[in-house]
Amino acid sequence: MTLPLGVQETFKPSFHMMDFFKKRPKPLDRNGSVSRPPLDLKAPIRQVRYAVIDTELTGLNERKDSIVSLGALHLIEGRIDLGYSFYRLLKPRTALRSDGILIHEITPSEVAEEPEIDQVLRDFLSFCDHCVLVGHCLSIDLNFINMEVKRLLGAHLTNPALDTLMLYRWLRTRWPLEACFAAAPESLDLYGIARGFGISAVGAHNAVMDAFITAQLFQQFLSWLEKTGIKDLEELLRVGDPIKGGDPFQIPLDLANL
Repeated sequence: MTLPLGVQETFKPSFHMMDFFKKRPKPLDRNGSVSRPPLDLKAPIRQVRYAVIDTELTGLNERKDSIVSLGALHLIEGRIDLGYSFYRLLKPRTALRSDGILIHEITPSEVAEEPEIDQVLRDFLSFCDHCVLVGHCLSIDLNFINMEVKRLLGAHLTNPALDTLMLYRWLRTRWPLEACFAAAPESLDLYGIARGFGISAVGAHNAVMDAFITAQLFQQFLSWLEKTGIKDLEELLRVGDPIKGGDPFQIPLDLANL
C-alpha cells in the first residue's frame, strides 16, 4: 500500500500475468512442492527469495474497507523476475468510494465480475510461500491481508517482512550526505523516494506496478545495506521488520558501528 499524494498517470501493467485458480490445501511453491523449511536467517541478503507486494484498498479503515487489488513480484538473487508476477483485481467486500477511485482508478464496473478474495487468497499465499515479504508502508498491507487470512483460514501470515520506508530511514542515518538520501521528500512516500534513486513512478497506484517500483527501490537498497555492513537476513530483519522492529530512526546497539 502506497500512501496517496494525488492522482497519477494511468498505466496498464505489461507483465505476463500468471493465472492461479487451483484450490490448494496449503501454500505450494512455484514447482508445486509442499512448503519448505523455515528461511535461513544466516543466508546472505542477496541469496534470499523476496516477494515484493502491494495492495490497493477501498480505504484505510480496517473495519469499513477491504482489498480491491493484489500485486506481487519475486526478487531472486538481487534480480526482479518479470516473467513470473502476480496481479489480481478483486470484487471488494466493501463498497468502492469516490476518493479511493480517484487514487487507484479502479471503478465498480471493472470489478463487478472479478472473483472475491476468498477465491484468490490461497493463490497469493502460494506465490509468497518461502519468501520474505517486502513493501512500502508494509504494515498497512499486512493488516488487511492478515484480516482476510484470519477470516478465511483462521491463521496469519508467518513470512518475515521488510518495510522499505524503515530501511530508507535507517540507511539515511548512515549515509546522510549521499544525494539519494540527503534530498529526502517531506512525505517519504514511495514515489518521492523512488525518484531520488532515478526510478520512474509511471503506473503509480496500480498494485503490480507499485510492487515493481518498490522492488527496484529495494534492489538499490541491497547495495547500500551491504556497504553499511548488513550481511545476512537476520541483521536485515532487525533494521527493516515493520512488525518486530522499533522506531526506524533508532540504531540497534550491536549495529551502531557498522
